[in-house]
This record gives sequence, C-alpha cells and structure tokens, in this order.
Amino acid sequence: MFTGCRCKLSFGSARTPLCLVTVILAASLLTVGFATSSPQLAMVPRLSAGSSTSRNWSGYAITGTAGSVTDVKASWVVPSVTCPLKGSQYSSFWIGIDGYNSNTVEQIGTDSDCSKGKPSYYAWYEAYPKPSVVIRSLTIHAGDVVSAEVKFSDGKFSASITDLTTQKSFAGSGIVASAQRSSAEWIAEAPSSLLGILPLANFKAVYFTSCSATVNGVTGSIGSFGSAVVQQIKMVNKSGADKAVPSSLSPDGTSFSVKWVSSAP
Repeated sequence: MFTGCRCKLSFGSARTPLCLVTVILAASLLTVGFATSSPQLAMVPRLSAGSSTSRNWSGYAITGTAGSVTDVKASWVVPSVTCPLKGSQYSSFWIGIDGYNSNTVEQIGTDSDCSKGKPSYYAWYEAYPKPSVVIRSLTIHAGDVVSAEVKFSDGKFSASITDLTTQKSFAGSGIVASAQRSSAEWIAEAPSSLLGILPLANFKAVYFTSCSATVNGVTGSIGSFGSAVVQQIKMVNKSGADKAVPSSLSPDGTSFSVKWVSSAP
C-alpha cells in the first residue's frame, strides 16, 4: 500500500507551501526535516493486475524487491492551474523511489497551486516522512520543461531537478536509513496537510516523458518492465469518483499523461 505523501504544515488561505523545520546536512545537500505529523496515504485497493486506485496519487509505479531500485528519471511540462475565486487548491508532480509498498518516499518535483485565487508554481524535494522543502534557488513558471532524477548510490540518495527552460538546476543528497528501495514512481498528487488530503488544483493535464528506472541493475522505460511489476494508478475521491486519471503508456513505454477530473477530496 502507498505510505507517503506531500506534507503541508499550515492551514487556511494564507498557508505556507512547505513544512518548515529543517536540519542542514551539508552545503547544497538535501535538507532533512522533522515532520510534525503527516497522514499515511489512504486506500489503495488493487483493482486487477497492474491497476490500483488511490485517494491522492495518479500515475505509474514499478514495484520490485527490497534494495532493487536505484534510479528513476523523467521530464514534464509544469502545468498551469485554473484557480477558483476563493480558497486554496494544490497539485504536485514528482518522481521518486519508495512509497508504493514501503514507509518512506525519496522524491523531487514541482507544484502548481492556487492561493486566494492566484496560481503559484515552485520546485521542492522531500524524504517522506520528513516534510517537504521548497527549492528557493529555482524560479518555476507554468509551461517550463523540467527534468528530474532520484538515484541511490554509495549508501545515500541524490535528487536533482533542472528547469530546461531557464537552464537553472538544483542537486542534493542525503541518507535515508529505513528506505526499502522497492518501487519507483511517476506521480501527480493531491498533497496532504494535518487535516488530510487537500483539494486538487485544476491542472488540466500533465505530460511525463523520458520516463525510466533502474531495477536490479537493469535500466529501461516504464513499459519495458512488463505488466507484472508496472502499476497504473488512478486517483479517486472519498466517494470513489475519478479525480485524476492516467493515460496508457506511449508505444515505446516512456511517456504518459495524467488528466485532472475533479478537485473534491
């Protein structure tokens, strides 16, 4: 079952878009935060071989044995959001290792959010259950093309993201002692706060391309790993209605899209 999520600490229309307290490991390295508390990802019943539903994830995952996943990559276009006149909504787009069937997620991505009717775009990283950290050295805009990677080597994780539109990048690394390295993900997410899953911003559609992973030393596209280990994940609300729906993989297995359907938690 899924066990990770994007944590947002504060509440209300003036919420801060990250969970705050951090400990610096080293200059430009991943910051490890002390999470206040963050809800486990909600229900993920298996619908059939290769198909799952989630209250807050939509996209694809590859599952493997503990210690098998060492790399995940993708590119995507930062989607623009259509915001309501009032209230706040959120949407996160990321790649990562772990989280589908383990208690950590090592991830990096971007957000397209709404606050008081205005859109907000930014990049972040997270080592769940530690809180997420905004990458303030990157200025993200709707329509920017970003490329990201999370990998494990020499006992530690590294995460990097490059805005190909502005040619600005960020990279860092850190140790996650309890990581299982048993899955790789490419996900559109409805982030969570202490109150639960937040309203999903209307991002219309996000397009993931150049998706690849390394599992048991073999590197390939999502589709190259076969239906036995590839999970297509659809996001549904608490009533079971669609919130965000992934497309089929492209013929070469490297690309897919996720379409927004509803904001309802």
